[in-house]
Amino acid sequence: MYDDILVPTDGSDTIPETLAHALPIAADNDATVHGLYVVDSRVIAAADDETSPDLERSLEAEGKEAVAAVEERATDEGLETVGEIRQGTPSKTILEYAEEQGIDLIVIGTRGKSPREKVTSLGSVSERVVDNASIPVFVVRDAGDA
Repeated sequence: MYDDILVPTDGSDTIPETLAHALPIAADNDATVHGLYVVDSRVIAAADDETSPDLERSLEAEGKEAVAAVEERATDEGLETVGEIRQGTPSKTILEYAEEQGIDLIVIGTRGKSPREKVTSLGSVSERVVDNASIPVFVVRDAGDA
C-alpha cells in the first residue's frame, strides 16, 4: 500500500515520536523512508547581507544532522532510506517533494499550540501540509503535549 513514506524533520524533539509511528508502517509495507529537512528561505531572506551566508550554512548543517538522524533510525530498522535538504517555504516544499518523489504517505510531527500561538504563527507547517496534501498525512502529536 505504501512504497514511499516521507518524514519531514526540523530536528526538534518531536521526531523520535514521529519515527516511532512511521517506521513500523514502513517496515510493514517494505517502504522506503524519505527524510526531508527544509531550510526556510524566509528566515534567510529576513537576515541582513552580512549574516545571511553564516545563517544559511548553520541551517544547512542543522538539516544534515536532522536528516542523518532519520536515516540512521530507519537504517537500524533495516529500511531503505533517502535523505534530502531543500530550501523553500517548509509546507510548500514538503508537498512539492512528495509529488516529485511519488510519496504515498507523509508522517509529520506537530506540537500542540495554544490558541494564541496558532493566531500569531498563522498555523503550523503540519496544518498546512494536511490542508493541502493530495495524499494521506499521518500527524503525530508530541507525546509531551498530551
